[in-house]
Amino acid sequence: MNYKEALNNKIFQVISEASASLNVESYVIGGFVRDLLLKRDFKKDIDIVAVGSGIELALKVSEMLPKKPKVQVFKTYGTAMLRFEDTEIEFVGARKESYQLESRNPVVENGTLEDDQNRRDFTINALALSLNEKNFGDLIDPFDGLQALESKTLKTPLDPDITFSDDPLRMMRGIRFASQLNFEIEAESLQAIERNKERIKIISGERIVDELNKILMTEKPSVGFLLLHKTGLLHLILPELTDLQGVDESEGQTHKDNFYHTLEVVDNIAPNTDDVWLRWSALLHDIGKAPTKRHHKKNGWSFHGHEFVGGKMVKKLFERLHMPLNHKMKYVSKMVMMSSRPIVLSQDMVTDSAVRRLVFDAGEDIEDLMILCEADITTKNPNKFKKYHNNFKIVRQKIVEVEERDHVRQFQPPISGEEIMATFNLKPGREIGVLKEAIKEAILEGEIPNEYQPAYEFMLKRAEKLGLKKV
Repeated sequence: MNYKEALNNKIFQVISEASASLNVESYVIGGFVRDLLLKRDFKKDIDIVAVGSGIELALKVSEMLPKKPKVQVFKTYGTAMLRFEDTEIEFVGARKESYQLESRNPVVENGTLEDDQNRRDFTINALALSLNEKNFGDLIDPFDGLQALESKTLKTPLDPDITFSDDPLRMMRGIRFASQLNFEIEAESLQAIERNKERIKIISGERIVDELNKILMTEKPSVGFLLLHKTGLLHLILPELTDLQGVDESEGQTHKDNFYHTLEVVDNIAPNTDDVWLRWSALLHDIGKAPTKRHHKKNGWSFHGHEFVGGKMVKKLFERLHMPLNHKMKYVSKMVMMSSRPIVLSQDMVTDSAVRRLVFDAGEDIEDLMILCEADITTKNPNKFKKYHNNFKIVRQKIVEVEERDHVRQFQPPISGEEIMATFNLKPGREIGVLKEAIKEAILEGEIPNEYQPAYEFMLKRAEKLGLKKV
């Protein structure tokens, strides 16, 4: 590969000229170089290392660019960032680091390019391309990162125990890279992750979740989650998942392993959505099965109410990992709580009233719920697989028919509380809620259509039973 040609973007020439004017060396390093060599679409960010002040280099580059983009300076970290066209470019001075046991925040000193490459997490991320006039485009590869790319291997530049103990988030990053790039973590590095797994406890929930999100968004998330499980990290991060592992037997009766089933569901859903929260819903849809598992002599194994229990567990899990407790958490909780509803419908005779209630409760999330439930079909029996999917097609058709006729997805009661009060000369009180609920139930049960006049007549009759008279 002609590396010089690969750096033909104007920004690299400007950085090179700015470096020369400041008499500092500069290099592009990390993910951009890795993805360039892998011929992957690179992320919209570029890391530049200056052997000197990264902040000064960023300011000089901005000064030389046509629109003089604003430079964000982070003095605490000795870094600066600017945006050129649609790319974020981060500048940092070459540095060497030392760590204290209780923190992943290093003590930083100025260093050489070699020092900076030594501190990188994996050899494939320590590759650098020179932006200096004397050797522009030369590849600097002190740890055989190029060979690691060719063999699809992840290994640390230095002793993996030190690398992972210093910054335990690197363990998560390694597993994420393995999942994203379809690479293998070399044996010694993988064993070092297992040896240092307890160190993950010093990492904030937000940083852990950021890596989990990236693993979830890969083509086959199970790759990453199986590595998390193999190394013992998953039990420390998401014990709700590892609690699902194992098959119990009682009186000759067994149940499926809900941990491996869950990973199949996540893999099934991945091609059908790029919504990370729907993927979280798939990951957590069965977490209520561990605490609700029971064996009955007559009926065998059951997980009664696991959807409800799982939905409640979602909030505690989100709180523990410092995940958003807003509509995203409520969405995942709702998906988990409703995860069996369409499945039950697909196994029974599909009635209009049952479909109306499903659409009413799911609202705008009905399509996501159907995607989740279809991903939940993991049977290896081809006849059952075909039958279950055909049943879901029937449910989907019913949803379309019911929604076109009854409009319950964004349900608004045909009769407002204000109109009920005016009709019967009532003040705010219990009777209004009773009548509104009765009208809603009548529509969902199919007793009346979702239209004003039938609802009004129904209201008068129901009010009469309550002893209310129209004024």
